[in-house]
Amino acid sequence: MKKRVVIVGGGFTGLNAARILSNRKDVEVTLIDRKNYHLFQPLLYQVAMAALGEGDIATPLRNMLAGQDNVTVFKGAVSNVDLDARKVMTDFGDIEYDYLVLACGAQHHYFGNNQWEEFAPGLKNLAQASEIRRRVMEAYEAAERTSDPKERKKQLTFVIVGGGPTGVELAGSIGEMSRYTLSKFYRHIDPKLTRIFIVEAAERILGTFSPELSSKATRELEKLGVQVWTSSMVSDVDADGVQIGRERIEAATVLWAAGVKASEIGANMGVETDRSGRIIVEQDLSLPGHAEVFVGGDQACFILKNGSTLPGMAPAAMQEGNAIGRTILDDLNGKPRKPFKYRDKGQMATIGRNRAIVEIGNLKFSGTLAWFTWLLVHIYYLSTFKHRVFVLMQWGWSYFTFGHGARLIVNKDWRFYPERKTAPCDERDS
Repeated sequence: MKKRVVIVGGGFTGLNAARILSNRKDVEVTLIDRKNYHLFQPLLYQVAMAALGEGDIATPLRNMLAGQDNVTVFKGAVSNVDLDARKVMTDFGDIEYDYLVLACGAQHHYFGNNQWEEFAPGLKNLAQASEIRRRVMEAYEAAERTSDPKERKKQLTFVIVGGGPTGVELAGSIGEMSRYTLSKFYRHIDPKLTRIFIVEAAERILGTFSPELSSKATRELEKLGVQVWTSSMVSDVDADGVQIGRERIEAATVLWAAGVKASEIGANMGVETDRSGRIIVEQDLSLPGHAEVFVGGDQACFILKNGSTLPGMAPAAMQEGNAIGRTILDDLNGKPRKPFKYRDKGQMATIGRNRAIVEIGNLKFSGTLAWFTWLLVHIYYLSTFKHRVFVLMQWGWSYFTFGHGARLIVNKDWRFYPERKTAPCDERDS
């Protein structure tokens, strides 16, 4: 009989595991995801900043797995897993499995203050990228309309909470866009009046990088007009800005890039997790006590030999997906399992045009060479050849013209005929 493999999540881990197990006569793969597409998250911030379109970094999962005859794709949500019965509970029924791969990803974390999300959206999916783009562009539109200097200052103030790669990339993009792009199209906005803040609780931004590269990134951000506030903990966020202890920044736009937590499935299953909700796994990425269940990507807490945990980056998730797929095949072929070995391919972050930092082992460099390295790596890892060509053309046009893509403001109100509220019937009408 065919072994039933259920994969929850169509991100880097789930997609790579499905590809390893594809076109096998002895395996039946079912992939479940809330969305019907695979998202290249490392470039999501460029969609938020109107440099790329949604279709440039997202591909339908059915298209990507169309040639894999033993893979079925379902769009749906998974609420829980019955480990004893080996069943996955979804919103369209229960699915039994012989092997289970959990790769549900993560969401932004407000550290117990989820009410802040209304005022400071995070950046984890296309809908959030679209909302961030709308808020940023609406702020410029409001600044263009108003004649009140105080209100214009507020509209042209942007606060990014969190100094990791996402926060740095968002801040750098806003800085470039305000100085080199938007100033050509808005008549009443002085780009010098745009204020951009990165608020970071730690002692420096980009804490996973070396102090040397972190300092270089800070200097490059300052050249774009970004003010970096370190050792600054946000105590409140509202519609008019952020509170940082006794200090306050009045801002019309606040963006959240301060932390993530794993999907809640681990907590629902009752298995051991870390403080971020990641499921603690064995050295072969399996769930302790359940060798048939694997966890990867942002949902897995894999402890390295030095005691640290595997970073939540795309290269790590890809390697985990490949390793999980091969481990399942080894089981089917009667071979012993091998522990997962992570190959550290380094890390990089871009600040803007010709501005980036790269760290690969002891090799550290920045500037134009780092920026081109960042560009080539991200082009290489895009899902299809079509995406690589289109994104390269878009970046080339932006590079030589200092232009951005379609800066469209798409409001949530889509109805021509809003639903009316029916007044209660008067007794005299009955």
